[in-house]
Amino acid sequence: MCPAGTGLGDADEPGEDGDPAVREPRVVFSSLLEDDAEELYDNAPCGYLSTLMDGEIAKVNGTLLGWLGYRREELVGVRRFTDLLTGGGRLYHETHYAPMLRLHGEVRELALDLVAADGRRLPALVTAKVKVGEEGQPLLVRVTVFDARERRAYEQELLAAKREAERERERLAKLTSTLQRTLLPDALPDVDGAELAAHYHVASSDQVGGDFYDVFPLGGDRWGFFLGDVCGKGPEAAVLTSLTRYALRAAAVRDPDPVVVLTTLNTVMLQQRRPGAPRFCTVIFGLLEPDGDGFAVTIAGGGHPPPLVLRAGGEVDLLATPGGQLVGLLPGARFTRARTRLGPGDVVVLYTDGLTEARRDDGAMLEEEGLAEAAATMTGKDAPTVVDLLVRLLTDWSQSPSDDTAILAIGNPGAASREARCST
Repeated sequence: MCPAGTGLGDADEPGEDGDPAVREPRVVFSSLLEDDAEELYDNAPCGYLSTLMDGEIAKVNGTLLGWLGYRREELVGVRRFTDLLTGGGRLYHETHYAPMLRLHGEVRELALDLVAADGRRLPALVTAKVKVGEEGQPLLVRVTVFDARERRAYEQELLAAKREAERERERLAKLTSTLQRTLLPDALPDVDGAELAAHYHVASSDQVGGDFYDVFPLGGDRWGFFLGDVCGKGPEAAVLTSLTRYALRAAAVRDPDPVVVLTTLNTVMLQQRRPGAPRFCTVIFGLLEPDGDGFAVTIAGGGHPPPLVLRAGGEVDLLATPGGQLVGLLPGARFTRARTRLGPGDVVVLYTDGLTEARRDDGAMLEEEGLAEAAATMTGKDAPTVVDLLVRLLTDWSQSPSDDTAILAIGNPGAASREARCST
């Protein structure tokens, strides 16, 4: 306790309400909170108006009058709410706003354009609620209007940006498609006595795929063919694909032996390699030569999945090249060859790993074993039919394959089929 008469009683402690330095700001603050209800309504940060049930404006605040440029007497008891709307807004009011108000007693955040006194449009978000009497009868409609000019401008900017992005995406897709076509043959050639078919699927419309294939003449009755997959996607893959295709063609013209062709390609790719940018591919290169009523096929493989040979008798053979290494990765890479003969009704199928790596929704992959099992049901079919069935198999396993896929089939339709085709 403080001694009596010291003048240091509890009421005089610093910081108490009795201290003028504390009391004065509180008084000022309290006075700021004592808004007049009518003044608060009239100068609210949003627009207010009330209408009778027929839409006649009964009350409007100063904020909305300021936005629209009207005097109070020009609206109250003179105009209806629909008079403030655009033609389209009035139609929307009749077809949506009014029915929703009657059905639910309120509408929320409807986007409408109000028309100012000078004809300007005011984008707005409108919320309305019906006031009912004690017996539930509708008395009037209270409407809140929020200025949506900045929001509308932002939406228009977003829309413009979206349209520009869509145009850019279309340009990119067109450029990608054009570039992709330059990396693939326009059409497969006519090879006397043989049937050819191919399929190419690009996983992404805005990136150039890395898979490639081609069939081309080598003079006489011999034909070269190849199918492969370069590392990566996009521009780098396009450059590497172009290099690979032309190097394979040039090497085959000089010496068509498949092992020599891949060895030459390996040398070229190593010479073009840049530090920090690995450039390699997997590829099958083959040589097709007439052999009596069939064709002799010789291939060399560089780290690529082995082709399948679908025999007319129902068997499926694997044309393996064990030990074949990736092309463009190692100096002195080793490549191995394999030979087979396509008799009447036989088809050899080359493919990239986009086919065997197709995934179902449960994550299971087709893999080489699944492909061989499915191929067993395709024996005896011609090359175009085999390709169609493989494409169906691909889409059955994956509706949206995530990897590029190339398929090339070369078949020997046999003398009967050739004569039938010639007669037509």
